[in-house]
Amino acid sequence: MSIPTLPGISAETVASARLTTRVLSAGDENGTPVIFVHGNLTSATFWEETMLALPAGYRSIALDQRGFGESDPTAAVDGKRGLADMSDDVLALMDALKIEAAHVVGHSMGGGVLWRLLMDAPERLLSASLVAPVSPYGFGGTKDAEGTLCAPDAAGSGGGVANPQYTQLLKDGERGDGEMTPRQVMNNFYWKPPYQSEREEDLLTSVLQTHTGERDYPGDSTASEHWPGLAPGRWGVLNGMAPNNQPDVSRLYAVNPKPPVLWLRGDSDQVIADMSMFDLATFGKLGVVPGWPGDEVCPPQPMIAQTQLVLDKYAAAGGSVNEVVIEDCGHSPFVEKADEFNEALKAFLDQS
Repeated sequence: MSIPTLPGISAETVASARLTTRVLSAGDENGTPVIFVHGNLTSATFWEETMLALPAGYRSIALDQRGFGESDPTAAVDGKRGLADMSDDVLALMDALKIEAAHVVGHSMGGGVLWRLLMDAPERLLSASLVAPVSPYGFGGTKDAEGTLCAPDAAGSGGGVANPQYTQLLKDGERGDGEMTPRQVMNNFYWKPPYQSEREEDLLTSVLQTHTGERDYPGDSTASEHWPGLAPGRWGVLNGMAPNNQPDVSRLYAVNPKPPVLWLRGDSDQVIADMSMFDLATFGKLGVVPGWPGDEVCPPQPMIAQTQLVLDKYAAAGGSVNEVVIEDCGHSPFVEKADEFNEALKAFLDQS
């Protein structure tokens, strides 16, 4: 089901050397390019209002990443590469569009794609805006600010820890508002209630375009002797965010050049947080998942503390970091607090 675009947004299918996918664009074709990278369980559609809000002189571009939206359904995510399949897709799209360097903005999982771009191709980035980004150590299965694994096989993260009820409703295209439906999850966790978007139906359609299965969302898993009995598998986006599949974070401190970084998040985020409501260890601590081994072995992942420490070290190594926290805001500040987000992003881009 194709999603109608807003006036001023154009959509086309672009075939790069790696991926055929839907690409949205707006603004001055000869302007400075800004590439928007969406998060998990969304698509390029989520960025449309932000793209239109950029001032003259910028060219906005957003792609449906592999596994999402109208991207090639055969293009799976090799989780053993972390999110490198997705970061390589961004670079291939830049090549296809003949873009040498661009500002890049990534949300949530898309922020994880930016961590990889910063490490692998810093010369292609004019700047990196990390919007409520997944930790540079991945999602789940780590227990301190340095990203130490809770278990050697990263048990408690990866494709096996997704809620199977939600995954089935996603696969079924469920549009209702019952418990754990895609609509309910979107309105309770993508932003801070009681906010609801005027484009709720289009955004929900975007969520429902997520490709599901063992090679997509949530991915496969392996059995583990460690709590909760499941560890990451090979394929799919959640395995791409598993901590045992992430690159050595210290690579970030040595990159040259060091693109300026904006770290922007809401103060009420329940997704990327030091006690995330999507981290299985949080539910263990709350008594929802039995057998939890305790804080010493498997505490909720300190996601904000991890990003803070990494960006502090990036700055100490000569990088430039701007931090913006938007009050009374959840996981998607560019949607729910658009005016404040756009002001902060424009100021950052103008000075970068």
